[in-house]
This record gives sequence, C-alpha cells and structure tokens, in this order.
Amino acid sequence: MGFAEEIGKFRRGNAAPLYLQLQQVIRDGIGGGKLQQGDAIPAERDLAVEYDVSRITVRKAIGGLVEEGLLTRRRGAGTFVAGRVEKSFSKLSSFTEDMAARGKTASSQWILRAAGTVSPEESMALGLSPGAAVYRFHRLRSADDEPMALELSTIAGYCLPSAEAVGDSLYTALQTAGSRPARALQRLRAVPFGGEHARMLGVESGHAGLLIERRGFLRDGRAVEFTRSYYRGDAYDFVAELSDL
Repeated sequence: MGFAEEIGKFRRGNAAPLYLQLQQVIRDGIGGGKLQQGDAIPAERDLAVEYDVSRITVRKAIGGLVEEGLLTRRRGAGTFVAGRVEKSFSKLSSFTEDMAARGKTASSQWILRAAGTVSPEESMALGLSPGAAVYRFHRLRSADDEPMALELSTIAGYCLPSAEAVGDSLYTALQTAGSRPARALQRLRAVPFGGEHARMLGVESGHAGLLIERRGFLRDGRAVEFTRSYYRGDAYDFVAELSDL
C-alpha cells in the first residue's frame, strides 16, 4: 500500500492550493496516529509521483510543516515526524531528569570537560572574583539518540571536587557534592543557529532555536552554575503555569 492510500488522498475538487492540501494530508496522518514520532516521510520525488504534483509543490508543503515544528529535517537522512518535548519553566530540573520523566533515554557527547579560571562574563554571572576557579562542561544532549540541545555549563569551583566528578548528569554530581541549585533565574530568547551549532544539532544553518540562559543558586544565595543551552526549536515547547494568587 502506498503512502497516499495509507494516510489519505487529495480531494481534487478542493479549491485550496495543492501544497496546502498535501500539508493537511500529512497533518491528518500525524493527528490520526498513522504517522508516529520519528517516522520518516517519503522523499520529495516519491511524494511528487504519489500525488501527481510537482516537486516544488512538495518542497513548499514540507517546508511549511518544518517551520510549524511538525516535521524535522536531518541532514543526510531525510525528513521525519518531529517529537516535541515540553520543558516546564516552573520546575528546576536537569535534561536527564526531563527526558526520564517522558520515557526517553538521555545521552551526552562531550565537547569539553575541564577546569579553568573564570572569564569576565562568567565572573559577572556567578559573582566570582577574577582568577577564581571554575569547571566548564560543554555537551551535545540527545534523547533516544536524536540531538536535542547544545549545553554549555560553567560551575563555580567550590561546588565540585573535580571535572571528572560529572558523568551522565551534572545535577546528580552537584547533588552528590551537596551543591545542587535550590533556585534559578532563566532567560529565554529565540536565536537562529549558526553553521557550527546547526551542524552539531543536525539541522540546517539558520534553523530556529531557543537559547536559555540559567543561573542557579544555593539556598544561601551563592551562585552555582551559569548555563547556556541551545535547544532545537522544532523539538521543544516551553511551558509555565501562571497564577494570579
């Protein structure tokens, strides 16, 4: 059975442009469960043949769904149904904990794990004196082997015994050392991914992303962490519960 028969056919009497019809067919397939998270979408040429439309029409349809976050392109692999993850702004948790709560397996690829001295920017963020010791942890974070975020963390030197103390989870290491943050301030803004960040996350250069800057603090007010995390915009939704109380 072909892709068209599996998730529905065009209604040729429909006055809507063909690319919008194709988008709706794919949306219906995702909404109806016939296309699951992580499923591959047929190649543009195959969709063009299946639906008897031009490849320009297919490209426009797929491009629109990628912008909506329903589909995601993986360089060299094709186009897939995106798996979005909700990240709560009201709970202080690590990437590993977020993924475990959603039934996903978190993994990391180390880019940098080293001791050093604080930079001017880190000194301002962490309230440390010039020359103070810090640990830097730069990692590519994945869920079920799919790249999700690029995480760049700087930890005050008094919070960990060594850089090697951090394994799969930074917050687990901080908790073991008695230095897990009790509260944090976070700032989120939209950013386009540059070439290197896009390459590591497996998306196109200029892809829409989310940058979160977090400063975590101990209960006594001392700063623990300064983390900048670049999240794929097609994979994450950030939510917050609001109250007028």
